[in-house]
Amino acid sequence: QVQLVESGGGLVQAGGSLRLSCEFSGLSFGSYFMGWFRQAPGKEREFVAAIGRSGTTNHADSVKGRFFISRDNSKNVASLQMNSLKPEDTAVYYCAADRFPPPGIQPTMAGFYDYWGQGTQVTVSS
Repeated sequence: QVQLVESGGGLVQAGGSLRLSCEFSGLSFGSYFMGWFRQAPGKEREFVAAIGRSGTTNHADSVKGRFFISRDNSKNVASLQMNSLKPEDTAVYYCAADRFPPPGIQPTMAGFYDYWGQGTQVTVSS
């Protein structure tokens, strides 16, 4: 089994920055696709960013140019650097991982992932 623990959330003013970390406990971290999703109250969980085994990244249009996903395979950590934060970025942010993706499903979809962290709250004030 894989365990994921997010950290780094908090309260920040609009225009500020936060860096979220996802600590991966388990074997073969480098073999997993990693993703970040977020969910605001009353809304569906939405894709934020993903990074593949090769380091290929994808970012949602709403965060492109502001958020940057990365991974450090030597430390079993996936990170999300969030810059120029906006109030609409307020949400619980979740880290996700998958090693054996289902055929025909993309890492931008929540159903792609088998493992999820507990989430970390990000609140951006105006």
